[in-house]
Amino acid sequence: MKLIRKILWPVVPIYYAVTWLRNKCYDLGIKKSVSYHFPVLCVGNLSVGGTGKTPMIEYLIKLLKDDFKVATLSRGYKRKSKGFQLADVNSTAESVGDEPFQFYHKFGNDVAVAVDSDRKNGIKNLRNIEQKPDVILLDDAFQHRKVKAGFNILLTTYNNPFYSDFVLPTGNLREPKSGAKRANIIVVTKCPTDLGDAEKDNILSKISPKPYQHVFFSAIAYSNEVFSNDASRKLETLSNFILVTGIANANPLVDFLKSKDLVFQHLNFKDHHEFSKQDILLLEKQPLIITTEKDFMRLKPYESLKTKLFYLPITVVIDHETKFNELIKQAVKRS
Repeated sequence: MKLIRKILWPVVPIYYAVTWLRNKCYDLGIKKSVSYHFPVLCVGNLSVGGTGKTPMIEYLIKLLKDDFKVATLSRGYKRKSKGFQLADVNSTAESVGDEPFQFYHKFGNDVAVAVDSDRKNGIKNLRNIEQKPDVILLDDAFQHRKVKAGFNILLTTYNNPFYSDFVLPTGNLREPKSGAKRANIIVVTKCPTDLGDAEKDNILSKISPKPYQHVFFSAIAYSNEVFSNDASRKLETLSNFILVTGIANANPLVDFLKSKDLVFQHLNFKDHHEFSKQDILLLEKQPLIITTEKDFMRLKPYESLKTKLFYLPITVVIDHETKFNELIKQAVKRS
């Protein structure tokens, strides 16, 4: 794959020019964006996948849901349905997508979870539901410029920051690095828990934030328990299990479990993997399956796995959390 990306290097200037020109047309008003008189917050990235958007959306839901009626709006990647869909008790990962289904599974009626590839149409439909949301969180919509969010949160990973990357197809960037200027907040995600001030300052110098931008650093915190639909187990009680992942980067999870001296095999699939009949037959033979919360949403409908399938929850830990929370709440109140 790396060789193919190197071969495709001559395509990079073309991709760069096309995406730069598109953004410039929006910046100059040649292409029109729709703004809103109520709070619309966008969580996105410049790169393709794996920056931690889902746990960040969950963080924002927890922060805002007690004071506001919150809705999330996602594209619903790889769902089988079309158009606008509002999650309800009959929804599945196939009908709304694994990540939106995770939001609904976790928060229930505390949040309206919707999907629509046309974010403008999705927002219009959300504002027409009976429990009209006060705040809409756009999941992975940083490049969806037909909608102008009132506040943009840009995520970039510690191990692969946007400032050290190239645009597709040789690199992982969906658009040139200059797109970062649209962000109000930049969060460097998946940082080591012992990240020091000197290294933070070094990263800050490379990001070179604008005067209106704030930069934060976040890390992943793993639970000490795994959960099924109706049970939980402490990590230290696990042995000889199989780890199943269908996420962009499973290395942090693998490293965490190894740090706990756990013995396991790892089945590593591509992001948003659709589990086949052969996959399920293989998993049915396993005594114990540990997976991510996102993958759990796709596997939980299989009754044959019910007693052996557990997921490990994660949360986001943000440095200077109080300041971060204040900026988010101020953005909501301003809108």
